[in-house]
Amino acid sequence: MKVGFIGVGTMGAGMALNMRKGGNEMVVNDLTMQAASRHLAAGATWAATPKEVAAQCEVVFTSLPTPADVRAVGGGENGLAAGFKPGSAWFDLSTNAVDVVRALHAEFAAQGVHFLDAPVSGGPSGANSGKLAIWVGGDKAIFDKYQAQLEAMGDQARYIGPIGAGTIAKLVHNASSAAVNVVLSECFTMGVKAGVEPLALFEAIRQGAAGRTRLFDRMQKQFLTGVYDPPDFALRLLHKDVSLACQLGREVSVPMRLTNLAHQELTEAMNRGWDKRDSRVGALLQQERAGIPPIQVDPARIKASMDANP
Repeated sequence: MKVGFIGVGTMGAGMALNMRKGGNEMVVNDLTMQAASRHLAAGATWAATPKEVAAQCEVVFTSLPTPADVRAVGGGENGLAAGFKPGSAWFDLSTNAVDVVRALHAEFAAQGVHFLDAPVSGGPSGANSGKLAIWVGGDKAIFDKYQAQLEAMGDQARYIGPIGAGTIAKLVHNASSAAVNVVLSECFTMGVKAGVEPLALFEAIRQGAAGRTRLFDRMQKQFLTGVYDPPDFALRLLHKDVSLACQLGREVSVPMRLTNLAHQELTEAMNRGWDKRDSRVGALLQQERAGIPPIQVDPARIKASMDANP
């Protein structure tokens, strides 16, 4: 298949090379031809503008820095819109804004072109190795049609739902990761300043309950099911533990802003009379603040999902 790829920078370079290795004929574009030198050496052809890329290809992938860049590549006299034929498809691999991808979907649908948001996760190493998650929102039939091309770039290409769903999943992932990184930094600095050698501390906590599971796997038993009784670990016990951690932070003069915020959340849950429920029951407070019904996924569906992706 002849595939277009625009944006062969930090992330796009590896993805486009893997697309080429997957046996696809490639047409590439970037701000300069030099940026695509490796791709041209691998047999790809150069197009001077996004319009030229779209005119030659039935499907185009873009990997760009900002929503404004995606807009610029899509529009204008030399943009994708000017070159696409009806029935073509555009997968945007960038981390975009939800309102932008929904607007682009509507705009391109009016000219018979399928736009899908398909942000990726795995960093430059994942883009190069192909160990990459690709979260796609849009028309599932178009996802299915080009699944082989997506799988040439990533080992976890997944259809998430309607347009914008992939972008929402990416923003949830990255915002969660950022917050967790801050908390880990808080707690590790407290541990190191309190007297534990950094590598020894790292090696130890990796073997704890949280360290042995993937970060988001911990959501499956309580958060997704909405079942917090009987507890795996009672709220009152975690409240005590976090109280002690905050106390130690004060003793060794380590600021622990988010850990103290977590302590306040646990305290609020305790004041609801939930002290004997599972320690994750505080998630109900956030669902209440968000104004959504309590999350309750059928455990059988969760098991099927985990069995399919162990």
